[in-house]
Amino acid sequence: MLLKTRAILVVVVGTILGLSLSLSGGLLADRHPPDNDELALEQVRLLAEVLQRVKHDYVEQIEDSVLFENAIRGMVGDLDPHSQYLDADEYRDIRISTTGSYTGIGIEVGEKDGVITVISPMADSPAARSGIRGGDQIVAVDGVVIEGKSLHEIIGRMRGRAGSKISVTIRREEEAILHEMRREKIRVASVHHKLLGPAYGYVRVSQFSETTARELSRAVDAMQDDSDGLLEGLVLDLRNNPGGVLDAAVDVSDLFLNSGVIVTAEGRTSDSRFRRSAHRGDVLDGAELIVLVNQGSASASEIVAGALQDHGRAVIVGTPTFGKGLVQTVMPLSKGRAIKLTTSRYYTPSGDSIHETGITPDLFVEDTPGFPDLSLAGIVNQRKDGQLFAAVERLQKSQRVMHSKAL
Repeated sequence: MLLKTRAILVVVVGTILGLSLSLSGGLLADRHPPDNDELALEQVRLLAEVLQRVKHDYVEQIEDSVLFENAIRGMVGDLDPHSQYLDADEYRDIRISTTGSYTGIGIEVGEKDGVITVISPMADSPAARSGIRGGDQIVAVDGVVIEGKSLHEIIGRMRGRAGSKISVTIRREEEAILHEMRREKIRVASVHHKLLGPAYGYVRVSQFSETTARELSRAVDAMQDDSDGLLEGLVLDLRNNPGGVLDAAVDVSDLFLNSGVIVTAEGRTSDSRFRRSAHRGDVLDGAELIVLVNQGSASASEIVAGALQDHGRAVIVGTPTFGKGLVQTVMPLSKGRAIKLTTSRYYTPSGDSIHETGITPDLFVEDTPGFPDLSLAGIVNQRKDGQLFAAVERLQKSQRVMHSKAL
């Protein structure tokens, strides 16, 4: 088995050596200081040494495939908290999560200040029903302390067969709380809408998937029909929305804008540098728009809030958002595998990066515990929900001003 490993390493080192020589040309002959290619070769030799030591001396025998896969995971996973290598099952999961369903506890996590932190539980998921909240720090999964483990390992521990038991220990302020639940098939959250009286609409988007913009457009149409063809204002609730598909965020923003840049991105490759702009056509015909956000609003949610805020199209109400301004691209590999790689930083129309800073609301209103409801189609209570109450009050005030000017 050791000979097999050495043979593989010889091929790897030989391939990189040939590539390095072709790139460096006659530099070696001229005895210039070591360049990047030579330094890369030295690291490959180090990798070969380490693999041989592990194969020969580690307390347990480990398959070559496991060693190489772990090496790949480490290489990609150490780039940043959001990049990762995906085996065939993981790649299938990530594709399903943007279009259909997957098995787990329904939780979006990220690394913040070196700590695995809950961005948001998904609506009506086991995590949400158990009481896990955005901002909770994960301490242990099934009794295994996660300190020092990668984000990928932790996510892997939380995945499993539908119906199987799982325990997650979180830290909230200074208190450790144990949550026990069962994994379920998680339906990708969509859109819920409700009329708030005869003139105002409410739409909650709990995650951005490929169908979100279409469902949101239909929801607005339905509420306009129910209000005799005219909405005087709309509340777009993006609280506890962890993000999702970037193009879905662009399409949602485009629903309310007639022109202008929605988002730009900068990366090293031509594909990672792009600009998305709005097309003519506002589904609200200029009616007042309020966007609700909180600490659980991240990524795609921040693209929407940032675009609508910068264009003066919406008033942002709530608390500062999570602050995830990086774009990940999923790149397929052989045999059903892939890597999810951070390829761009995105910027709001004003040119600001919100990474690790978030979107600052125009009107700061603290969260009300228990709102929004854990269920996507749960109770909407504009009297008890402080942020929603402030949003509706803002809509009503705006309409009073408009009517007084008309007189």
